Amino acid sequence: MKKVFIDGSAGTTGLRIRERLSSRADLELMVLSDDVRKDVFARRGALNSCDVAFLCLPDAAAVEAVSLVENPDTVIIDTSTAHRTSDGWEYGFPELAGRRTAIAKSKRIANPGCHASGFIALVEPLVRAGIVAKGEKLSAFSLTGYSGGGKKMIAEYGEECKVESVKRKVGGSELFMGGRQYALGQSHKHLPEMAKVCGLGFAPCFSPIVVPHYSGMEVTVPLFDRDLAAIKACYREYYGERGTWNGLVCFADDPAAAEGGFLSSAGLSGRDSLEVSAYGNGERVVLVARFDNLGKGASGAAIQNMNIVLGCSEDEGLVW
Repeated sequence: MKKVFIDGSAGTTGLRIRERLSSRADLELMVLSDDVRKDVFARRGALNSCDVAFLCLPDAAAVEAVSLVENPDTVIIDTSTAHRTSDGWEYGFPELAGRRTAIAKSKRIANPGCHASGFIALVEPLVRAGIVAKGEKLSAFSLTGYSGGGKKMIAEYGEECKVESVKRKVGGSELFMGGRQYALGQSHKHLPEMAKVCGLGFAPCFSPIVVPHYSGMEVTVPLFDRDLAAIKACYREYYGERGTWNGLVCFADDPAAAEGGFLSSAGLSGRDSLEVSAYGNGERVVLVARFDNLGKGASGAAIQNMNIVLGCSEDEGLVW
């Protein structure tokens, strides 16, 4: 039985990973009590005695945790931003060409960022196919459920984001009723991985927006003067059609048809899969990735990477 340790199990991602793994009969979940979970000696012992360690920590703390690992067999899956563009770390997005095999052999895996997952899923295959040039300057916007902001933001919005509960929780501010754009200075922490993993020469002009529902994410990339049919064919070949298994990412042809022409950012809430789609015409095209910011955007992706490393069924314990 493999031993798994979560360093930072009190945070949103850590709690969700812990909940999902607690029912796994094939794993032994190592848990530090509240009085020692921040103790460096206790953490060092756990990190060096487990088979897989999830780091659900702020960047600086994640770097410190890696420095505590002396056991060459311990696999680290870091959910922070700290190592996503670092040499010696495998980017944990197995649906990208060649990544699955590399992840299976790696001892250091950087879990992708949530916004980055949607952008990369849309853009990397098109760059690889030559539909998007490496030197092209792109833009993107992303709608995210408020759970992506962690415990503080969850408390601000309330457990259920209804008008009554939000007004009660945040002192009657109507600002929480609409989308709230942030990272306006174009320095969002996911930008470096977006550019590097896609092979782009420039990071996108990126607008993340918090919307008033708990979980779910929708990343959109607009393009001009592209062959829509060629884009759909690229996605279909790269990921496979929805309903077939080629990993947790799939191509969905016109999911808006089932929603009356709309595409809700909460459409895949509660699931660990990610769907890509494309709409428009020859002049203007929009690429859309929908998923759960806590699923394929965080804990679901981390567990998927663990399953690959341990040789388990890739979707064990996941909902797709």
